Amino acid sequence: MITDTQCRKAKPAEKPFKLTDGGGLYLHVTPAGGKHWRCRYEFAGKEKVLTFGPYPAISLTDARAKRDSAKATLRTGRDPSVVRKLEKANLAFSDQATFESIAREWHTLNKMRWTPVHAGDVLRSLERDVFPDLGALPIREIQAPAILNTLRKIESRPAIETARRVRQRMSEVFVYAIASGRADTDPASMVQSALAPLIKGQRAAVTDLGGVRAVLMKFESEPAHAVTKLAHRLLALTAVRPGTLITTPWTEFDGLDSGVWTIPAARMKLIRKRKQDDDYDHLVPLSRQAREVIDLLRTITGGGRYAFPNTRHIHQPLSENAIGYHLNRVGYRDKHVPHGWRSSFSTIMNEAYPGDHAVIELVLAHKPANEVAAAYNRAKHLQRRRELLQIWADLILADAVPAGSLLHGPRR
Repeated sequence: MITDTQCRKAKPAEKPFKLTDGGGLYLHVTPAGGKHWRCRYEFAGKEKVLTFGPYPAISLTDARAKRDSAKATLRTGRDPSVVRKLEKANLAFSDQATFESIAREWHTLNKMRWTPVHAGDVLRSLERDVFPDLGALPIREIQAPAILNTLRKIESRPAIETARRVRQRMSEVFVYAIASGRADTDPASMVQSALAPLIKGQRAAVTDLGGVRAVLMKFESEPAHAVTKLAHRLLALTAVRPGTLITTPWTEFDGLDSGVWTIPAARMKLIRKRKQDDDYDHLVPLSRQAREVIDLLRTITGGGRYAFPNTRHIHQPLSENAIGYHLNRVGYRDKHVPHGWRSSFSTIMNEAYPGDHAVIELVLAHKPANEVAAAYNRAKHLQRRRELLQIWADLILADAVPAGSLLHGPRR
């Protein structure tokens, strides 16, 4: 075995030479004075050489430790040279593995099995709620407390259900990273029991006529963006699902000569195979007041892709929470939510017209009891649906301000 003094005093010669230590380890000295640690070993009947690095940057003690590690690898039946190359490749791969880069990989891989609306919702939720806090961090370094802190911000809006959906999506990103060798654990799964409880039940809704008129009056009298106000009024008039309304492209509002808004099955809440079936398109007969809202909306957003664009990012749809936030601000927190307009319409109209229950269910795009006749019923009751929606519009807007005033009111 050699000593550190021998290594330090070794002078270059006319030809390369080596100072042998033991177990295959030696210091290779070049004519130019370079000194490098190398280790000779045999694998699968062939002699091979590992390079550990220069002396004195790699000390004699360190070189011996690297030799011992290589020998231990050999005893497991693996080639130390191959193992080192894999470790370097994995390290380089991991250095580029930020949460955002892997999340976008995961999204690209999975979006083909999702509807376009859902794929857009998944990515927007990550861009809005996760990437600002965690996107630039190496995914291996993210721990449960950081994830919980991010989710607490969502809960505080309050958006408890959204926080739970985002946690699930983050967990899937971590599982994908583990499978691709860029993470070891799924800290998002660890925080599940620490989230605020989600109390299931009916969505909050005002269900008396005087009450819904008051909701509209209060919502429209307080400062808010015109697009938000028009979206809320059309939501009330049509009783469609909020997520369906805010993602409406202008192409669906073009050519409304028939007075019917056709929502493609692909954008409806349906099982996947029905989303490809035109028979499940949802037909929404538009009241006079609903068409007035659309005509006014066209004057301010008609040049874009979405009828209700995001107020900050015009190429994205209105935030899912924009209407809900304003309802909270004007005093309806836990009393009336955007989805509550469906309950309002159902309760008030079923009480007034109990014989039209089946037609009211079709207006709400609820699953018919007789699935065989589902497509036929959609067309058969179209005229009555038109009549009911016009009655509804006249009832709830009896004391409302003209739609045109929503364009010129104060904006936040």
